[in-house]
Amino acid sequence: MMILIADSGSSKTDWAVTGGEGKVLRTQGLNPIHMNERQMSQILRAELLPQLGERVSSIDAVFFYGAGVRADMEEKMVRVLSESMADAPFAKSGQVAACSDLLGAARALCGHSEGIACILGTGANSCLYDGSRIASNTPALGYVLGDEGSGAVLGRLFLNALFKGRLPKELIEEFYAWAGTTLSDIIDRVYRQPLANRWLASLAPFIHEHLADERVRALVVDNFVSFFRNNLDPYGRKDLEVSAVGSVGWHFRDCLEEAAGVCGYRLGKVVKTPIEGLVAYHEEK
Repeated sequence: MMILIADSGSSKTDWAVTGGEGKVLRTQGLNPIHMNERQMSQILRAELLPQLGERVSSIDAVFFYGAGVRADMEEKMVRVLSESMADAPFAKSGQVAACSDLLGAARALCGHSEGIACILGTGANSCLYDGSRIASNTPALGYVLGDEGSGAVLGRLFLNALFKGRLPKELIEEFYAWAGTTLSDIIDRVYRQPLANRWLASLAPFIHEHLADERVRALVVDNFVSFFRNNLDPYGRKDLEVSAVGSVGWHFRDCLEEAAGVCGYRLGKVVKTPIEGLVAYHEEK
């Protein structure tokens, strides 16, 4: 049985086929909250189908894991996939499923075992996973009300500490040169321009470059400590390993592990993207 698997964010989608020797295809992101069916169908037809070529006629099932795939959006996503690849066997048999990116992260990280799975990227999320489904989820609430542990919150905390004197003064000019910006530009970018969360998260590479400064490192560790205490403690399962997917968890793994120890957790897998783990999950099933 050949299964097509997708891991989709708002900017890009990774696609892989079971038995495909690890080759990953890439298209634009597909988010059913922000895109209509016509837009998503055009991307599938123009970007995915040419890469799949003749293999599309052998695909028996599709599992799509994506940002924005809430329960009320699953039917829309299933319909787009089925209609865009109408000649594929899965479209005729109905073997297509659309699931949240959080369930995708849990299956990629924990497989068929119980665990705590986290997404630590531009945004942050977590769940208690029972080996097949999400048993509990602490609402992430976004970068204004929550999102502790995320790149967006890390950027916000860094700027706050930088301009309020809790980080070295010389770092301000270095940051201005790196970002090509000024304080008024930053205020405009955060409060008047769209997608402030993505811009704040884009500061993570600069922060990573300065981890040797103990004050910068402490800021990163504290961000992860807040994530554990506010999002994972409510599960009451410190006996389980905590695993994470996402660029922030991946690049700041040492800080994440330190925070886990402070909060009494054991860190398990940390991967940048879930696609390989999802292929392994579906090949074992």
